[in-house]
Amino acid sequence: MCARYTLTLGSQSLADVFEIAHVHDFAPRWNVAPTQTVPVVVEGPRGVRRVEPMRWGLVPSWADDLAIGSRMINARAETAATKPSFRAAMRSRRCLVPADGFYEWTGPAGDRRPLRIRRKDGAVFAFAGLWEVWTKGREPVETFTILTTAPNDLLRSVHDRMPVILDPADFARWLDPDAKDPSAVADLAGLLVPCPEEAWEMVRVSRWVNDARHEGPDCVLPAGNG
Repeated sequence: MCARYTLTLGSQSLADVFEIAHVHDFAPRWNVAPTQTVPVVVEGPRGVRRVEPMRWGLVPSWADDLAIGSRMINARAETAATKPSFRAAMRSRRCLVPADGFYEWTGPAGDRRPLRIRRKDGAVFAFAGLWEVWTKGREPVETFTILTTAPNDLLRSVHDRMPVILDPADFARWLDPDAKDPSAVADLAGLLVPCPEEAWEMVRVSRWVNDARHEGPDCVLPAGNG
């Protein structure tokens, strides 16, 4: 599961990590929530990567209502290639979703305590994503979902799923527009596994982040400071 994340580092970090010549400036985000619009990396003609603003919550091209996207913020990696909502995107529209942290919650109902999961070095990383274009409204809307897998040892204590986090060495393979036929897509399954936990940490943060309307650095204050 991944229902909230952060992207606080600037456009130059994205340009460096994803090997993109130019990335337009965007505001840092401390509490990205479903249905919001955020930067997503896709591959265009001749292998040129670019950053596109997309709405979080994939809306299949055949859907009649944009609202369905709020229920499709995540896709299970094990079934994305066959599930009607995601199989076309899995074949032809794979993307990278930049982030520098994501949230999970622990504790009993009514007393949920937020945790931020991040790389120990603070670097930007990429969720494996799928994207679609919905054209039944007044204007086309590009939307995306984040793939999830079984948790690694770090996440297992707080959730039974975690987002797929790709190694930079696998970015090109994941984005490869020629990997379309069933066998090529099946080969990508080897990328959709839990990331090694050694480079990661969980930090308890302020309950301020619990409200999806809240933004800003206060969201990641250490617990007890906000």
